[in-house]
Order: sequence, then C-alpha cells, then structure tokens
Amino acid sequence: MSEPFKTMHLNLFVLNTGHHEASWRHPDTTPEAVADIHYYTRLARMAEQAKMDSLFIADALVLTPAIEHKIGGGLEPLTMLSALAMNTERIGLIGTVSTTYTEPYNAARMFASLDHISGGRAGWNSVTSVGDVTAVNFGGERHPVHSERYEQAREFLDVVKGLWNGWEKDALLADKERGLFTDYRKIHPLNHKGRYYSVQGPLNVTRSPQVFPVLVQAGSSDAGKELAAETAELVFTAQDTIEHARAFYADLKGRMTKFGRDADELKILPGFSPIIGATESEAREKEAMLTSLIKPDFGLIRLSNSLEIDLHHYPLDGPVPLHDLPALNEVKGQKARFEMLVDMVKAENLTIRELIHRTAAARGHFTSVGTPKQVADVMEEWVRSGAADGFNVMPPYFPGGLEDFVTGVVPELQRRGLFRTEYSGRTLREHFGLKHPDVQRINAT
Repeated sequence: MSEPFKTMHLNLFVLNTGHHEASWRHPDTTPEAVADIHYYTRLARMAEQAKMDSLFIADALVLTPAIEHKIGGGLEPLTMLSALAMNTERIGLIGTVSTTYTEPYNAARMFASLDHISGGRAGWNSVTSVGDVTAVNFGGERHPVHSERYEQAREFLDVVKGLWNGWEKDALLADKERGLFTDYRKIHPLNHKGRYYSVQGPLNVTRSPQVFPVLVQAGSSDAGKELAAETAELVFTAQDTIEHARAFYADLKGRMTKFGRDADELKILPGFSPIIGATESEAREKEAMLTSLIKPDFGLIRLSNSLEIDLHHYPLDGPVPLHDLPALNEVKGQKARFEMLVDMVKAENLTIRELIHRTAAARGHFTSVGTPKQVADVMEEWVRSGAADGFNVMPPYFPGGLEDFVTGVVPELQRRGLFRTEYSGRTLREHFGLKHPDVQRINAT
C-alpha cells in the first residue's frame, strides 16, 4: 500500500432485480416492478445519498426465450434516465445506445437532450450490440462481423462528436430587442461523408452543459481496447481476478499515448459484485441462498450464447467441451467474454454446472463475499495496486444488496479517505475529474 493516495470512483450498475441471475427469485426482490419508474427512483436516490459518481443502465435490443427463466423486459434507458434526472440532483446518469442499430444524428440529439434535462450529468455507453437475433429486429439478417462493427463505431463517434461541437459557446443569443435568437454564423454544419454515414447537420439541439456527455465503452477485445484508448473517457470491464485486471489496466492505459492522450483522461471501472454480511459467515449464507435459487435451464442458455455452442447437448455435470468451441478469431459476439470464460474453465477445470454457478453472480465479473471491512480491503487493494480507478458496482439483488453496500462499505471507504463524503461538483465530468471538451483535443470528422 505504498503507492500515492488515490480516491476511487463508484458507479452503480442498475439491472432490474440485481446482477445475480437468480435475484428475481429472492424473497426480498420485486420482479413485478421491472417497468416501475418509482422502483428505479428509489435505487437512484439511495446511490446519490451515498455520493456515488453515477448510475448506469445497460440495454439489449432483443427479447429471447431466456425470459422464460430470467427477468427481462425493462424500460428503454434514455427514457428512464430522463425520468431519473427529474428525481435526482447530483448523481451522473449513463445510458447505453448501440452504434450498430442507431443513427448518429438521433444519438446526438438524445444525449444532448439528456445532458440539458439533467444539468450536465449525462454519459453515453456506446456498444456495437451482438447477435443475428438483434439484426433481424432492424431489417437485417446478419449481425456485422466484429471488425466492421468497430470501424462503424469509430465513424459513428466522430459524427456524434462533430454534431455536439457544432454549436459555439456563445451561439445562443435570445436577444429580444434585435429579434436574434442565435448567431447563426456560430452554428456549423458538419458536412460529413464517410464510409457508413452521410450527415450534414448542424444539430437541432443547443449546446449542452457538458458539450460532450461522458463517453463510456465496455469492449475488452483488442478492437474494443483500441477504440477505448482513442475515444473513451470511462471504461466498464469484466475482470475475474486482480491479476487480469492489472494487465488490462496497464494495456489499455498504455495504448493511449499513441493517440496523444494522458492516462488520467480515461477511468477504468471493473465490474464488482459484493455479497455483504455483518460477519463473513452471514455473507456466505447469503451467497448460498442465491446459489440455491439458480435454474440451470437459464445458465445453459446464457453460456451457450457466450461460448457460441449449444451446451444442451452435453452432460450438465460433464466437462465444458473446450475442443468443440469455435476458435477465438471465429467468435462473432463478445470476444473478451468468450476468452475469459475459456480461461476460467481451463484454470479451474470446471464442469458445465460449475461454470453456471461460478458465473451466476455477475456473469463473470469479480465477486467479493464478506464483511464491509473485508470488501473494502479488496477494493482498496485493486485501486492502490493499479487494477482499477474505481468500480462498476453490481449488487447481487435490489434493494437489499445495494443497501448493504451503501450503509456498510461506503462508510468504510470514506473512513479510509478513499471515497468522497460530499459531491464537489455538479456535472458528471466533474465527478470523474474529466476535462471539459473546450480544453480537450477534439478530433475533426
């Protein structure tokens, strides 16, 4: 613990009844509230009272048969975050929008609007989506291959940033005497013509408080890391050990120099699922209870999707069929998640059932089980040793798992001087210590 003092960042990953795949069966959860904004408002306010930097809403653009055994069917992220903006004051609001199945002009409008509504608290998690099952909902037959999705995403980001940057700071006049609402000379069309997009602009939303909402990514493949090193300001990642997290952290931060960026311009937040008890024994009992609620039927669907092989044809208590899996360069979906699961199986010699249990708590993200002090010890070690700038907190079930974290772990972190006791700013950029786009290098489209 000899490294310089470092304050961590905490984002709350809000996911229906919680991140354990059996959370909806827990007696203290309310799965019927999956589309109830009052339920999410309660969680947002709880996180804000704990002075967490932000909350994050993920998204999927498809409904699969897995819903028979796993909760789903929640609210669209930007709509939900707009409602939460009106019921909170300081916490950041991050939502997911796909670069593969959205037009950049629409995305730019939506996030500029959210930034206005929230007073500068918006963040955008850009994803490229996965699966042919998504493509058929948008008039296609095949999901684009991995490399093409990331090329498209890079151009998408350039277009959106160009649109946001099209309004100069003093373009809005609202001069009633002269009858001038704007100085139109200070509103610039984009005139972008690229491989994937042709967008004239300018954006029909005024310059928003942050200009650019905080740019978030979650890709951990090589292509994902390259795009993040060039464009992202916040990265969510799945790392199952501190050693893997340190390697990822060093790799991603090390790639930034070739894009002329400083390491502090990007914050890395690994997923972290804490199961907390007053004693370690109580925490283990909570973990065992959640494990007892697992339905292998859903676990088989989840792992079959991630490993791109139908595991229903193999014995549940037999080995994971590594020899039948596609090669990494043949994987069409999340390459980093595929690789993590394969490495986990090899390292721990897991059966299919054991892999289901091993990843049920948070889909392969790191899980910590113990007292508030023990959980805080783990978090401190990760941040102090160069594995993270903070955490994407993934409570196993809501609201109880979040209550355990904000009433037990957060005060412990605050006592150690590792986390804020009050907000010092109002915007999401201020929470994460990120530069304002006015003083950042902005890529031309």
